[in-house]
Amino acid sequence: MKKVLLVACFLFGLHQTTNSQVHFGIKGGINYNSNSIQDVSIDVFDGAKSSAGYHAGIWLRFKIPVIGLYLRPELVYTNLENTLQYDNGLVQKNTTFSFQKIDIPVLLGKKILGIGNVYIGPSFQYILDQDFSISDIPNVEGDGFTVGLQFGGGIELGRLGIDVRWEQVFNDTESRFLDGTTNVRFDTRINQIIVGLSYRL
Repeated sequence: MKKVLLVACFLFGLHQTTNSQVHFGIKGGINYNSNSIQDVSIDVFDGAKSSAGYHAGIWLRFKIPVIGLYLRPELVYTNLENTLQYDNGLVQKNTTFSFQKIDIPVLLGKKILGIGNVYIGPSFQYILDQDFSISDIPNVEGDGFTVGLQFGGGIELGRLGIDVRWEQVFNDTESRFLDGTTNVRFDTRINQIIVGLSYRL
């Protein structure tokens, strides 16, 4: 009987500890990306301008015992756009290049002064779709997987949090389309400022 009570007390204590150290919630916000059209193999683009996008997703945070840090993995959908001019000598039009991706940052963080947080970690990204807004540019194909780094900080006020991050992508992300008989290649790696609002459930 004593062993049963001891095990019950241990399980109850473990349950309470887990509940107090694991948090999860939802998040969303805006992204401001740098020019995502770079290193074009043929000069058909001009005047690329960055514009704001958005993101939405879920997050999980749990403490790492002893060392006083926490791990925060996230699953985030991101939509980004660039405006530019397409000119291949026959067609000259303004267009928008848009792409959607899934981000999975895995951040190592530390709380500061009770309400502050700083963190850094890798971000694994998979591009779901990318396209131009004009029909003159046919289906765009590209590399699907990239790896980057996120770092930043934020504050939490109760269940509500706000943070600002910088994301730097490490590897080239080659995209391509067929312009007549010519295969046009360009780099669509994304470096961006991310401003997010989160809510702990």
